[in-house]
Amino acid sequence: MLFSKLLPREGNFFEMFDQHANRIVEAAHAFSKMVANYSDVEKRNLHHREVDEAERAADRITHEVSRVLHKTFITPIDRDQIHQLINTLDDVADLIQDSAETMALYDVRHMTEDIIRLTDLSVKCCERLKDAVALIGKVRDAATAEATLKTCAEIDKLESDADHVMRSAMSRLFREEPDVRELIKLKAVYELLETITDRCEDAANLIEGIVLENS
Repeated sequence: MLFSKLLPREGNFFEMFDQHANRIVEAAHAFSKMVANYSDVEKRNLHHREVDEAERAADRITHEVSRVLHKTFITPIDRDQIHQLINTLDDVADLIQDSAETMALYDVRHMTEDIIRLTDLSVKCCERLKDAVALIGKVRDAATAEATLKTCAEIDKLESDADHVMRSAMSRLFREEPDVRELIKLKAVYELLETITDRCEDAANLIEGIVLENS
């Protein structure tokens, strides 16, 4: 009886992963709306607040996972995998908020086509990451494990696409932007947006490891 009380609720960590991934997608969509409505200050500020709210909600889930992990004797997957995954997911949410905050603090004048493309790739990465996270708790099923690995491969491809866009954007920026201050601002934004996809890929790699060890 005592031992049974130490066991985690089935799917508890997986549910929290799902909740966090949902907040990431909320933040990504809000950021995308902020970019799309950047010239409208009222809408821009509204969507910036939505990004902040989603990031704070994600942060609370991260703290809850750490709290539960600390008091749980037996976990459904390796403890270190739980810790690494939730922190990598939290990095994604933080980077989305950092991107929105950087645009506000640096007073970026306008959205470039490259920001729009990188934002679109970031949103797609976050959406596919959410799909992958939703499958983790069922990877002992062979078909689910295969679907999870396929989704992770799609995230890798999106990250590679973002890397290509980033390199082209930097080349164009240094060739065509005459205002040094604006160049510095845009460079920072491009780097943050590309790093969102990097962290999504990091999370996908962790999920691949979980699948291979548990399927």
